[in-house]
Amino acid sequence: MANAKEIKRKIKSIKNTAKITGAMEMISTVKMKKAQNLALEKKEFVLEILKMFMHLEKSFEDFPLFTEKEWEKTLAVIITSNKWLCWGYNVNVFKKVNSYIQETGEELEFITIWNKAAQFVASTGNTLLANFSEDFSDEIKSYFTKSVVELIMTEFLTGKYKKVKIFYNYYVSAIKQIPVSRSFLPISKEWVKDYLVKIAAKHVDVDEEIEKAENMNEVKVEPSKAELAEKILPIIVHMMFFDIMLEAKASEHSSRMIAMKNAKEAALKIAKRLTLQYNKARQAMITREVSEITAWAESMKDV
Repeated sequence: MANAKEIKRKIKSIKNTAKITGAMEMISTVKMKKAQNLALEKKEFVLEILKMFMHLEKSFEDFPLFTEKEWEKTLAVIITSNKWLCWGYNVNVFKKVNSYIQETGEELEFITIWNKAAQFVASTGNTLLANFSEDFSDEIKSYFTKSVVELIMTEFLTGKYKKVKIFYNYYVSAIKQIPVSRSFLPISKEWVKDYLVKIAAKHVDVDEEIEKAENMNEVKVEPSKAELAEKILPIIVHMMFFDIMLEAKASEHSSRMIAMKNAKEAALKIAKRLTLQYNKARQAMITREVSEITAWAESMKDV
């Protein structure tokens, strides 16, 4: 009976684990959808920025953010999670950073977002320029990302860094996320235009909107187009980084959702196997008790 009791205790413990991982799976699913919805909310804003960009495109010549620097160092931004329990989400990003360093031989200095990235940089002995782990929560806010973008642009414009790379998990689908090293600065007019068109095309006829913008009569702009372009470009860069953050967070929640789903299913399989063992042990115990009673009854006949 002691064996059956032990099995029963294990079954209860494993089923409780399945309940916890099931709850975490549902929470991650909700958070993933929320991150996806945030990415869609800016469609009207993107369309207006695209129209403005079409008018100001010629004024973006020779902007410092479009020029690669001569310095050999690269500024790297790593986006991970604050916690584990998300399958290979963090490990895949770390592998991407290591493979990039091995392939290019570049000297990297890091800006980290969330604790696991900061721990990785500390463990590898690399230079940590800034850590934003405490500034973010699961709900990504634009005013938080703005502080990161301002630091990135400030450091790049000092001329200390040749370029800026961002390492994160690109969201493909709920079951697929790809670790990438994405070039962030310097940028090009073509890159900016492609980015805006890609988002706007999901909601409007972009060709029609571009044609309208091109056919509009020349108007006087105050301040000057160059001054306006100087104000608009950081907004676009910020919006691009905000998108990256949303993709990374959606990838994290997707990865955790799948990890918790697998953990829940594994726990239920173990519980099912243990239940079978428990039933066999209980049946053997009952059979043994019946045999003992029968044997006792037979022995009493001779008394």
